[in-house]
Amino acid sequence: MAVTVSLVLLFGLVLFFLLRSKTLGYGSAFVAAMFGFFLASTGAAGPINELTAAVIDAIPDL
Repeated sequence: MAVTVSLVLLFGLVLFFLLRSKTLGYGSAFVAAMFGFFLASTGAAGPINELTAAVIDAIPDL
C-alpha cells in the first residue's frame, strides 16, 4: 500500500512538472491519465504490480 501511494505521488509530480514546463500538453496528460486508469482495471494490472514490486525489492536499501 505504501509503495503504491508513493508511486502515485511520484508519477503525479512528474506529470505536474511536465505540464508546468509545457513539455506535455493538457490533452496528452488527460490521455495518459485515462490510459493508466483503464489499464488498472484490466488483467495487466496484476503483472504490472508484481513487476513493480520485484523491481522495488531488487533495489538495495540505502
